[in-house]
Amino acid sequence: MDNSSGVGVLDKAALVLSALESGPATLAGLVGATGLARPTAHRLAVALEHHRLVARDMQGRFILGPRMAELAAAAGEDRLLATAGPVLTHLRDVTGESAQLYRRQGDMRICVAAAERLSGLRDTVPVGSTLTMKAGSSAQILMAWEEPERLHRGLQGARFTATALSGVRRRGWAQSIGEREPGVASVSAPVRGPSNRVVAAVSVSGPIERLTRHPGRMHAQAVIDAAARLSEALRRS
Repeated sequence: MDNSSGVGVLDKAALVLSALESGPATLAGLVGATGLARPTAHRLAVALEHHRLVARDMQGRFILGPRMAELAAAAGEDRLLATAGPVLTHLRDVTGESAQLYRRQGDMRICVAAAERLSGLRDTVPVGSTLTMKAGSSAQILMAWEEPERLHRGLQGARFTATALSGVRRRGWAQSIGEREPGVASVSAPVRGPSNRVVAAVSVSGPIERLTRHPGRMHAQAVIDAAARLSEALRRS
């Protein structure tokens, strides 16, 4: 085997993933492309499927799995964070409210960047804060475009519904009023990676007294514009 790492099972798994890079493959196709024995190719493909690195298409063929897109998105995080600072600062200045960037991590979301309102009553979310995926406009964004099974599981116990997320997908932004915390409203929009997958959510948040009970009317366009700038930065990477 060329370019052997000395760890046989990893080398063989890498062969399977490389074979799927060019498109869907049957088990026979994997055997032909990798040179692996049929039982070995099947065992590795099924094991990789368990870890979501491989999946099946409608015809039952093996394809690269959703975990690959997630890992690719994480690899672009440095570019995302490098761009986030000035984008969030501009969003804060335009809206007059605190701005945040969230990424999903398992069943939680993490604030990975923020620009706080400089004075007065504000919603402060420190960088590194871990928040629920069950409430809040950014949670809606990070959930709305998930795979059906993960979406169904994520909705259990959530403060929002499947119907609400359908509206989020149609509009391209989400809002929440007192959903995560009483008295706080927010508006969020999706940041998309090169594969168009949602990798983060941009948000502005503040007291309902200022954002009103219809915060999207005030700030949706500014948040969408900020998300588009970050998405463009990831595409360039």
